[in-house]
Amino acid sequence: MTKTTLTVYGIPNCDSVKKARVWLSDHGVDYVFHDFKKQGVPPEAVDLWLKQMDWEVLVNRKGTTWRKLDAALQASVVDKASARALMLAHASVIKRPVVVQGQTVIVGVNPEAWARVVS
Repeated sequence: MTKTTLTVYGIPNCDSVKKARVWLSDHGVDYVFHDFKKQGVPPEAVDLWLKQMDWEVLVNRKGTTWRKLDAALQASVVDKASARALMLAHASVIKRPVVVQGQTVIVGVNPEAWARVVS
């Protein structure tokens, strides 16, 4: 049985994404990196993430991108559908990294969870 490919979604210069990539490399884990800036955010990926976890985990309300959004747009993000639209329009608002293997989705820096997924 073949394991599904592990994918790391994020932005290359993000410190959290860098930590994930270093950890995976240091542990000999093969992965595919999906760069939001160059490749965009695949709607089907966002749909999977939203099936696996609460939208409030995925939307980074502490980051610069969120703070730069106007107050009306921020206030309009109230549910899964509005969060999905925001993430597709403003990829940098997504909490990073998003690490996916099969149906498993891990958001943020979480070496313990990564170890469980790759073992």
